[in-house]
Amino acid sequence: MLLGIIILILVTATIIFLSISFYITLYGSPYSPTPTKAVKEMLKQAEIKKGDKVYDIGAGDGRIVHYAVKNYGADAVGFEMDPFIFFIAKLRQWFWKWKGKIYRKNFTKHDLSDADAVLCYMLPRTLKKFQKKFDKELKQGTKVISYSFHIGDWKPKKIIPKKGKINKIFIYETT
Repeated sequence: MLLGIIILILVTATIIFLSISFYITLYGSPYSPTPTKAVKEMLKQAEIKKGDKVYDIGAGDGRIVHYAVKNYGADAVGFEMDPFIFFIAKLRQWFWKWKGKIYRKNFTKHDLSDADAVLCYMLPRTLKKFQKKFDKELKQGTKVISYSFHIGDWKPKKIIPKKGKINKIFIYETT
C-alpha cells in the first residue's frame, strides 16, 4: 500500500513537472542542446576577453556558461526557465564543478546593458520577439551570437556556414 502511494506521488509529480516544462517551451524554445563544437565556435566568434560579461539566454544544460568561464575567464551568466532543464544544468554544474552562474529566471526581466556578448539558440519567432529588448538595452559593440537562426530584421556581421552536423552561426554586433 505504501509503495503504491509513493509510486502514485512520483508519477503525479513527474507529470506536473513535465507539463510545466512543456508549457514553458511554448513561450521560448524546446530544449535542444547546442553541440559542443558549435559552443566553442560561438565563443570564439564572440571574441571574449577575461572578465567580459557573457549572457546565455535559454542556457539549457549550461555548457555555454561553463566554456565561457573555463576557456576565456568570462563572467558568464545563464538563464533557463524550464525547471527540468535547469535542474539538469545545476546537477551538471555541481557534479563537474562547473563555474559561472545559472539562474532559473526569465532573462527578459534582467537588464542586459552590461553585456559584452549574448549567446543564444532559440527559434526565429522567439528571437524576433526578443530583438526589441536587445535594441533597447545592449550597448554599442555588444556581440550577439545566434546558433542556427537569424535574429529578426538584423543584418549579421558574419555568418559561419553549416559544416557537417554544425548548423550556421550568425554573428551580430550592435551599433
